Amino acid sequence: MTDCRFCAVLAGDAPGEVVARTEGAAAFLDVRPVFKGHVLVVPTEHVVTLTDLPAGQVPVLFGLVQRVAAGVRTAYGAQGSFVAVNNTVSQSVPHLHVHVVPRTKGDGLRGFFWPRHRYGEGEMAAYAERLRAVLSPAGPGAAR
Repeated sequence: MTDCRFCAVLAGDAPGEVVARTEGAAAFLDVRPVFKGHVLVVPTEHVVTLTDLPAGQVPVLFGLVQRVAAGVRTAYGAQGSFVAVNNTVSQSVPHLHVHVVPRTKGDGLRGFFWPRHRYGEGEMAAYAERLRAVLSPAGPGAAR
């Protein structure tokens, strides 16, 4: 889809910090994170909502969601994560995306009132690199 921001990120036509890519799914940092390290996991083919995703692609997408949820704990020292999908209502970009938000007890997130934060200069790239290191097939500490 030519006017989809997420498709543009995946194609390299728009800025974005992609942290992982598999056959059929990709993950990149949200530019307006709930907390720094907030990741969006998307199918690489343009699909608008979860109900539009072909059944065979569900394990592909959620396999990467599972890896990212584990990865944010390691990369950022998070105690857990919040994983969510909006379908149409509150879906800011009409391309299916799963939010994986690193969480720590006492982090201030209450219900669905999500304060948004901004990255400082160079901070988004640093957060992306930390998570890429954890999510890479070689794993953390592997020779590159």
